[in-house]
Amino acid sequence: MVLSINSAAAARAAAEAAHPALGPGSVLADLNTAAPALKRELAALVGDAAFADVALLGSVPARGLHTPALASGGGARSFAEALTPLGMPVEIVSEHAGDAAARKLLRSVFMKGLAASAIESLDAAAVAGQLEWLESEIAGVIGEDLLQRLVDGSRRHAVRRMDEMEAAAELLVELGVDPKVARASAAVLARLAAESAEPAALE
Repeated sequence: MVLSINSAAAARAAAEAAHPALGPGSVLADLNTAAPALKRELAALVGDAAFADVALLGSVPARGLHTPALASGGGARSFAEALTPLGMPVEIVSEHAGDAAARKLLRSVFMKGLAASAIESLDAAAVAGQLEWLESEIAGVIGEDLLQRLVDGSRRHAVRRMDEMEAAAELLVELGVDPKVARASAAVLARLAAESAEPAALE
């Protein structure tokens, strides 16, 4: 079992590097949040039977190996059989690569959209001198832990999540849905990514 856990931008290169080493019965599990189309390309590259499209749901730093996962593709069952005994809850979605990724991205439209709206409203509250009050109000609705995770996680993983929301927007367009929230979330994440890069650029 080869696990590719990096980013959508590196997923193809990782699959190409791993492919020659995959022997009979081996599975390449791509755990990156990427567009379904890319997952299907990776499955075609290594062979459907040797590929598992895996989507992680929730915070990995918080849950570790117990992070719930969705799996699809020809290698999904093998992935589940290898990881479930170790404590990972794995739901097999289908035998088609890309189906797990699609579910994750549909969920991300909501989760990252929620994070983007929280960040924008808190930024405005800070300027208005109402930050503590609004933090308390939002925490009263979604909980302090989730609010902190949404805000801190968005700032810490802005670049990766920006790519994720661009993939989500691509999926929505394919489905015939105008991705207003997905694109707005990507824009907020792009701003956060630029802000985090500014100090390094000045050093």
